[in-house]
Amino acid sequence: MVQSPKILTLEEFLQLPETNPASEYIDGQIMQKPMPEGEHSAIQTELPPAINAALRSQKIARAFTELRCTFGGRSTVPDISVFVWDRIPRKDDGSVANDFAIAPDWTIEILSPDQSQTKVVKNILHCLKHGTQLGWLIDPSEKTVFVCAPNHPGDFFDEPEQIIPVPDFAKDLQLTVQQLFDWLLN
Repeated sequence: MVQSPKILTLEEFLQLPETNPASEYIDGQIMQKPMPEGEHSAIQTELPPAINAALRSQKIARAFTELRCTFGGRSTVPDISVFVWDRIPRKDDGSVANDFAIAPDWTIEILSPDQSQTKVVKNILHCLKHGTQLGWLIDPSEKTVFVCAPNHPGDFFDEPEQIIPVPDFAKDLQLTVQQLFDWLLN
């Protein structure tokens, strides 16, 4: 008799040791994210400091990389998660908490060559259903940013001079498609 593999609950998944790269719990399945490659890594290294330079010092919001967010029956690790300042989970002493059991205010994913675009879009849409204000899918090979918001089908930004939309709380950040993808050159 063939036994099917045991299905873990979200709570059981969260008790497992972390993997590298991170594993995600989606619809009862555990899926390991692909190892980031050069283009992915370059953008993921440069974008959070740009966001934090515009928003963190004013205590508006803060960008985090590879932060596990557990909500809505899933536990995912967006490439970049941005949280409005007063929604950042904190410990009693005011420092940043380890567990983020809420959706980010802005989720940003950077597509890797071997990654399923559909899976990544599903993660962004899951975030939007649970309170995320805006989602970006950055595709380095296409030099395109797909931007979607709740109740909005989404738009593609692929012209160098286009300013990529940001959530209302991030209005101090202006970034063009050219500026974003120039991080791959410098």
